[in-house]
Amino acid sequence: MSNLKDRDALLAAWRQEEAQPFTGWDFSYLHGRMSQTEPPWDYLGRAAELMERAASVIDLETGGGEKLLSLRNHWPPFVAATEEYPPNVRLAGERLAAAGAALVVARMTDDEPLPFAGACFDLILNRHGAFNPAEIARVLAPGGAFLTQQVHGLWAWDLQAALDAKPQWPDATPEKYAPQLARAGLEIVQVQTWEGKLRFSDVGAIVYYLKAVAWEVPGFTVETHQRHLFALQERLDAGAELAFYAGLYLIEARKRS
Repeated sequence: MSNLKDRDALLAAWRQEEAQPFTGWDFSYLHGRMSQTEPPWDYLGRAAELMERAASVIDLETGGGEKLLSLRNHWPPFVAATEEYPPNVRLAGERLAAAGAALVVARMTDDEPLPFAGACFDLILNRHGAFNPAEIARVLAPGGAFLTQQVHGLWAWDLQAALDAKPQWPDATPEKYAPQLARAGLEIVQVQTWEGKLRFSDVGAIVYYLKAVAWEVPGFTVETHQRHLFALQERLDAGAELAFYAGLYLIEARKRS
């Protein structure tokens, strides 16, 4: 790292990573370079079980539709999804239309209303997307279920700190959302939490990750964060792991019949 030529080579490699395309919610490009231990629950497996009991389902913030399409063999008669990020809207729209599902362009926040009539879905799925607890309760049909897997608000706080950033939603926890769902009138069926590590084999993988997950370090670019990236490279060269905090939680709730 003391060699200017080596630094220039690293910068060139990181810029290439920064320029790589990212669509949907597909991190296959980082296969073997980014990993995390898995939580003890099976979100997709539970979603499939709940689909078997439903006549209608909506997947909020579906990304490119990857996870919803992976459950294709379990779909109920009516399937819909929402997405708002323009590149994903086009991708998910094409994929889901080909499979017979509808896509609605809608913004998801903690207080945004959902553009649907009351009691119109037997199952609402949400994987790593924002949701309004009161609107979830309103849109669910009696006896319907809500299943969400969420990223803990402190996810990768130590990676963010290494780039002079901090979590934007540190209170995004089950302790916040489970009571809100209960106050909205839903019965909490289960809450599970998991903590582990998010690991990267090289700094270039971190560059790609931060460009894809832009809210982790707002304004991140290789140019603006060179100093931080070289510090991470020095950590790796010294034999330390590029491992950072990871946390997920799962909430399942049901609307009384």
